[in-house]
Amino acid sequence: MNEELSFSVSEFVDVFNQTIDFAYPGVTIVGELANLRISKNKWVYFDLKDEASTLKFFGSVHRLPGPLEDGMILKVKGQPRLHNLYGFSVNVLSMQPAGEGSIRKAAALLEAKLAKEGLFDESRKRAISHPPERVALITSDQSAAYADFIKILNARWQGVEVDLINVQVQGEIAPTQIVLALEEFNASAKAYDVVVLIRGGGSAEDLAAFSTEQVTRAVAASRIPTLVAIGHEIDVSLAELAADRRASTPSNAAELLVPDRNQVSSELKDLKGYVSDRLKNWLEQVRRDMTRTRIDTESRVFRILESEKSRLSSQLSLVAAYNPEAVLKRGYAIVRLGNDTLRSADQVKPDDIVDVRLSKGKFKAKVE
Repeated sequence: MNEELSFSVSEFVDVFNQTIDFAYPGVTIVGELANLRISKNKWVYFDLKDEASTLKFFGSVHRLPGPLEDGMILKVKGQPRLHNLYGFSVNVLSMQPAGEGSIRKAAALLEAKLAKEGLFDESRKRAISHPPERVALITSDQSAAYADFIKILNARWQGVEVDLINVQVQGEIAPTQIVLALEEFNASAKAYDVVVLIRGGGSAEDLAAFSTEQVTRAVAASRIPTLVAIGHEIDVSLAELAADRRASTPSNAAELLVPDRNQVSSELKDLKGYVSDRLKNWLEQVRRDMTRTRIDTESRVFRILESEKSRLSSQLSLVAAYNPEAVLKRGYAIVRLGNDTLRSADQVKPDDIVDVRLSKGKFKAKVE
């Protein structure tokens, strides 16, 4: 007969924990959240339950994916532990909502919280260079979203430099990898014009990483302008609401980033024709204006010349009328005594010799 094992309380706790650590170093448990309580803003306590059982959980508030409410379905990864004072519980390593209803409920609670803080305000949105010269891209390099984005970007425009950080876009590790990628690009010495975060479609659980608090805050805190496109057009993640610009799909993100070179070429051709026509019309108008100006100028010069010619003729007639020669031709004479021109008989006396000038010739005369 086997000897019955006997332990002290502390010994049993130690042996039990060693056994559990060996058998179940980590477990994932899904259940309905109940009795959620946060203590001193540091620790979180809650239960997970189903129809027949209830388990207690304990962890740091930093493990919370965002605001939660009793009744939501959670998927919790943790370590089973028998505490020497507080009994059995599961120490939380990570936790996230499970099931579409709980995921959407958690996102709605977090959206309300972050909206109250102003993370989604339009006043925070920044313009994105169009087209950008250097793009920081965060996505899975094996995804259709990545292939579509690169294909459309290159088809529409050339010369855009794209640097990729490959991350998981779903699952437990995805939020941490996305945040680290955002931090790496923001710390880079390269001058990126935009950070693009994309993922293709999927279920609510597949897209849940992009509505977590840590990813949403990281997008909002980016010093580089952000463009986020998650899922299909009807899917809207919290990261998209926090971004400077949202695209409906990864393909649409590429379309928003760069213009269509064929369309730009056509527009430039139309603009060239328009400018050419305007220039031609302008030159023609200048020619007409110059012709009118020349005709007007010639007419004004002619009128001025005619006026000056008439005025000069009048002045010449006046000058001619005062010309002594004209007076002499009418039978008058100029009489001078020495250097003085005589205007009165009182200016001479008998026997003075005067010079007399006629229209034709001159002579001397003696005054009697």
